[in-house]
Amino acid sequence: MIRITPLILAVALFMEQMDSTVIATSLPAIAADIGTEPTALKLALTAYFVALAIFIPISGWLADRFGAKNVFRLAIFVFMLGSLACAFSFSLETFVLSRFFQGIGSSMMTPVGRLLLVRSTPRNELVAAMAWLTVPALIAPVTGPLIGGFLTTYLSWHWIFWINIPIGIAGIILAGIFLQVPDERTPRPVDLVGFLIAALAFSGLVFGLSVVSLPALPIIYGYVTLAVGAIAALLYLRHARKTKYPLLDPKLLRHKLFRSSITGGSLFRIGVGAVPFLLPLMLQLGFGLNPFESGAITFVSAIGAIMSKFIAERIFSRFGFSRILGFAALFGGLLIAAQGLFTAETAVPLMMLVLIAGGVLRSIFFTGTNALGYADISDEEASQATAIVAVAQQLSVAFGVAVAGAIIEISSSLNGGELTLVDFQIAFFAVGGLSALAGLVYMRLPPDAGSNVSGHRARRED
Repeated sequence: MIRITPLILAVALFMEQMDSTVIATSLPAIAADIGTEPTALKLALTAYFVALAIFIPISGWLADRFGAKNVFRLAIFVFMLGSLACAFSFSLETFVLSRFFQGIGSSMMTPVGRLLLVRSTPRNELVAAMAWLTVPALIAPVTGPLIGGFLTTYLSWHWIFWINIPIGIAGIILAGIFLQVPDERTPRPVDLVGFLIAALAFSGLVFGLSVVSLPALPIIYGYVTLAVGAIAALLYLRHARKTKYPLLDPKLLRHKLFRSSITGGSLFRIGVGAVPFLLPLMLQLGFGLNPFESGAITFVSAIGAIMSKFIAERIFSRFGFSRILGFAALFGGLLIAAQGLFTAETAVPLMMLVLIAGGVLRSIFFTGTNALGYADISDEEASQATAIVAVAQQLSVAFGVAVAGAIIEISSSLNGGELTLVDFQIAFFAVGGLSALAGLVYMRLPPDAGSNVSGHRARRED
């Protein structure tokens, strides 16, 4: 059961993660087909992320109210309907609306899927389960451009969305048969005011960061919505302190390990979120590779992600969370920065070696930090914890792309507006450095932190 449950959940999460990255490669073909410009079509990417930001906060309440398994299967179904709508879109407006609807389904799959895993897995087996669940999130961003390029080139862009239908049907059926999860329901009152404020806060932040990093609209819109989102976030914190049943309870951050997981994971994810944006651009614009050649190089980091799941449980049991997470964050960040040293003359095997090593460390890191976050969280708090984690993930990835895009923009403007290899190098060094800082968060934890999950203390005492 330790493998069946996470693998079923991973199928749905892989579909979601793949879809969010594969579309970027196919934007020109989609734009030509529906009669618009690729730049304008980036609004569809933004609409998807805004839907995630709006509906992720309420996913925990829905799971508690209607049952996590029911909500998870419904989320897959909504995602499938959104995929069909995307495939049949005939204009910019219909495509943007379809992606928003698809994002509603996606917003439930990740947090509710993780909640199902936490509720169905004993704490001492959580690292192994998380290792299987983490792989899709690491493989999809690097395989997405390769698969998207292949489908668009040799079939049509519609297949990007059609392939979700059989996968989704299989996920719904398998979840119904094999997911034996206690149907825990705690129908607390819905915090409607909190939902509206949180929706404004997180959608404003995500939309603003998206416009700043991928300007499809005047950049002033990005700054204005960022300000609105930040103000709404402060208002939400004030509201949550006065509400008996807040939608997302900031009091969960009183748990030291959960707080460390959020802080360290968000820092590290800044660099990880920026790499799928920076590396293909550098390989194609800086080195002159075509999209398929670029995808073939970036694809190898998925090999590292797969390799790591076979060793994650053992190394956390042997060395504990604090040392391994500190090491993985520090050297994982340095390997992200090292990609800024690539040039057109760098041997491809050497680039692949750096990417494989980075994939191993990233996978180990996310397996560990995701498990550590639940070490001091009760089952009753798990639904809210998964929603808070999902929100933090979306914001940190969006922030990573925005930081990378802003650095490139500023650096290139100082060079006369022409994009050069130096601009990418500066961006890689900056986001890699931010990711490496996450190591400090974990190095400050005691050696036996999260030992009820890793088994490290029990091993040391034997």
